[in-house]
Amino acid sequence: MARKPVFDRRTLLVGGGLAVTALGTAALTGTASASPDRNRPVRSVAAPTMYSTADWGARPPSEPVTLLDRKPTYIVVHHTVEPGNTDDFSLDRAFAISRSIQNYHMDSNGWIDSGQQFTISRGGYITEGRHRSIEALTGGTQHVLGANVADHNSEVIGIENEGLYMEVDVPQTLWDSLVSLVAYMAAQYDVSPDLIRGHRDFNSTACPGDVLYARLPELREEVAARLGVAVKQPAPTPLLRPGDTGENVRLAQRRLRARGYDVPVDGVFGDATRDAVAAFAADNRMAEPTCKACAQSDERGFLGVDLWERLAAR
Repeated sequence: MARKPVFDRRTLLVGGGLAVTALGTAALTGTASASPDRNRPVRSVAAPTMYSTADWGARPPSEPVTLLDRKPTYIVVHHTVEPGNTDDFSLDRAFAISRSIQNYHMDSNGWIDSGQQFTISRGGYITEGRHRSIEALTGGTQHVLGANVADHNSEVIGIENEGLYMEVDVPQTLWDSLVSLVAYMAAQYDVSPDLIRGHRDFNSTACPGDVLYARLPELREEVAARLGVAVKQPAPTPLLRPGDTGENVRLAQRRLRARGYDVPVDGVFGDATRDAVAAFAADNRMAEPTCKACAQSDERGFLGVDLWERLAAR
């Protein structure tokens, strides 16, 4: 029999601020960053039901987790990719996927615990990922250091969403829980809705999938409505990948050639360009994938904001 969730309903408040990344006419400029504009809340937000690491039978972390004495700046959305889009919407399934992710992160990646702070199953069940994440979120003043966005983990709180969302949409059950959890996080941590981001806004990955990423403006709007604030939508972050064509690809190729990589300047993101981007990433010691989705997806050679910044640097 499943244990009673560690956390039930309560009410709190919120606020936040923002800036973005974009491919202007032909170049990515900057990384996701917060603006000084704070959009304060006018409405309380109810906390969703969350199941603790004890509820789903988590392994203990291999070493104590780190509690940062600061709030996260961003709320980041991921998708798990594996094991795909199951029709099992049960609580048992939610617990099983949480155990699977933790085992992968600890055994394959060598991390101390699950990398993400929270996970939402396709059935809409919210589970704690890294230990003490519920404790920190409930308190609203500290942040559990996770491992889900390379080079930005001290700034983000990450949510893994069970499934693969490159071509299909999330179930309504998952969507409803995502809105509820993100609204509560925003309230607790004073995060503006425009600082709700996808993993690809920081790293060279397709995560959280093309379909779910395209719904982030809707997520921000729904969260803003619950908070009683307006939202200024950030521009989506472009991602160059094999098969793409056009001036942005040509610009990337010119910059790769200027760095000594042997690629054609034909505006076609083919195998040679993919290999050159992958080599550039390795040569610059770019961080390895930080969520299960990125590690299990074939994303070698993807060119996102983090790589573009290095490529554009003089």
